[in-house]
Amino acid sequence: MIAQLILATLTGLLLLGIHRKVIARIQRRPGPPVWQEILHMLKFSFKSTWIPATASTVLFRGVVLVAIGIWTAAFFVMLTGGSLLVIFGIYMLHKIVEHGFGLSSGSPYGKFGGVRSVISAASEIPLFVSVAAIAIFTRSFDISDIVAYQQVHGPLMFIAFPAAVAMYIVILSKMPFGPFSIVESKELVSGYKTEHFGIWRAGLEVCNGLKTTVLLATFLMVFVGQLPILWLGAGMLLLVVSLSFACALTPMLSPFDSVTVQTLVTGLMLCYGAVLFIGVRA
Repeated sequence: MIAQLILATLTGLLLLGIHRKVIARIQRRPGPPVWQEILHMLKFSFKSTWIPATASTVLFRGVVLVAIGIWTAAFFVMLTGGSLLVIFGIYMLHKIVEHGFGLSSGSPYGKFGGVRSVISAASEIPLFVSVAAIAIFTRSFDISDIVAYQQVHGPLMFIAFPAAVAMYIVILSKMPFGPFSIVESKELVSGYKTEHFGIWRAGLEVCNGLKTTVLLATFLMVFVGQLPILWLGAGMLLLVVSLSFACALTPMLSPFDSVTVQTLVTGLMLCYGAVLFIGVRA
């Protein structure tokens, strides 16, 4: 399990590095090396660790451990084919963790980042409508059952395409430098991560790597099906490249516009879910 966690973390960080590289190339910049995020994690691991005088020491430290813990749990649920609701419940819990990050340091930049993480919670509603749409087809919330359904009926990517699009937008909202990245926009420096340094920032990088792997792999398992490890890696790479193009070619939205777009997606997904439900009842 430890080896799998380390591999998943490094894979996620490498994919985030590729994400930055692709964006830079699209914008005609050389960009950092693809292993830059891994280097960041290692660099912060050996830097001096300090806590701001304005910080809540317990919360400042504890929130990093909680973040790593919840995504470790999500990774375990994904590997064992557990409930999709648990994974997306953890995704929602991560919003609370981000808010805790922002409040823990006492920094105004962190506080604004934490507040924006709560505002961006509008993205969770289409996520849960997507899960409901999947359950209408598969009659289950378990990833193992969803994978088994696709072995018989084909990928849900084609059967429930709007649900796949909605979840894609949710993942896009968690990618750095994207149109919905209001939590880490430049006017907030690094947002809720601004004051975390040293080993605590390294812990944040570990969390980001693990979170990226879980979200990308879950998307492929839910909408494409069970894939051999090499095909899964290739699929995650293609998914990241497509997200990078979306981030590079789309301007960052203001908090108001971000919530507006996500609310519109929510409305469309609710209509889609209602149509599916009526069709099943009929």
